[in-house]
Amino acid sequence: MRISFLLPLLLLCAGSFAQKENDAKLYRFTSANTLFPDSARAKGHTYDKVLYPAAIHYTDSTVLIAVPPHFKAGKYIDVIFWFHGWRNNIDSADAYFELTKQFIASKRNAILVFPEGAKNAPDSYGGKLEKKEVFKALLNDVLNKLKTEKVISRKTEARNILLAGHSGAFRVMSYILQNGGVEVKHVMLFDGLYSQVDKYIAWIQADPSHQFINLYTNKGGGTDEVSEKMMQQLREKSILFINPEEKDVHAAMLKTNQVIFIHSLKEHNDVMNRPDHTFRLFIENSNVLHPLKNK
Repeated sequence: MRISFLLPLLLLCAGSFAQKENDAKLYRFTSANTLFPDSARAKGHTYDKVLYPAAIHYTDSTVLIAVPPHFKAGKYIDVIFWFHGWRNNIDSADAYFELTKQFIASKRNAILVFPEGAKNAPDSYGGKLEKKEVFKALLNDVLNKLKTEKVISRKTEARNILLAGHSGAFRVMSYILQNGGVEVKHVMLFDGLYSQVDKYIAWIQADPSHQFINLYTNKGGGTDEVSEKMMQQLREKSILFINPEEKDVHAAMLKTNQVIFIHSLKEHNDVMNRPDHTFRLFIENSNVLHPLKNK
């Protein structure tokens, strides 16, 4: 598996607070329903003969919420969950890939949520979010935080849930889909399809309104091979999909196809924002996210 070598941004903070970044209002809090701490990593994790201690890599239960300046609260809100890959954390991923910046530019009337994963460690394990009902509880924690901060009303409910992630995020996302409890409408994988193909196919088959976009490269350490395998399985099941080159992707294509495998010539760590703002393109043309009204 190709791993991401990004220097983490050190953010010293205590408790819950709001701050502004790129004109978005950011809310940071802790939740008992994030990935970690988890009993399976109580003694840390060893990879390539290196121990990654629990105290450093598996104790952070931070959740970061980005609310764009144009957000309009209503009876329902759309929610995007972003899961980072190996050797990253929510702050390093957000900064390096310009995720909040791209999210704001998309002008979607939604919120963006970053649950902390294995922090600065080479590990795809999804912790507590691999268990049933935990993702539902995390979503409720996010909504309650937004209600406490008066971003949304007490009666506001989540409507459309989108999961997105890079590299090692594939595993936690697949378990969330398998466990159910919360209906996920849209999945975006950025060079991260390493396994769990059966879970993704089952989710696609469950509802024709579910949209799956998988961008893969030949430099992701196996995402091309697994993507080819999944496409072959979809053919055998007579599930329609398209497989364009990234240079040929356009807005209408993203809006009108349920299953899309996009082949990219980029490097593994360039697929979101170097040089193109691909994350923005995808969410801007999602067929489930609502645009801002009265711009």
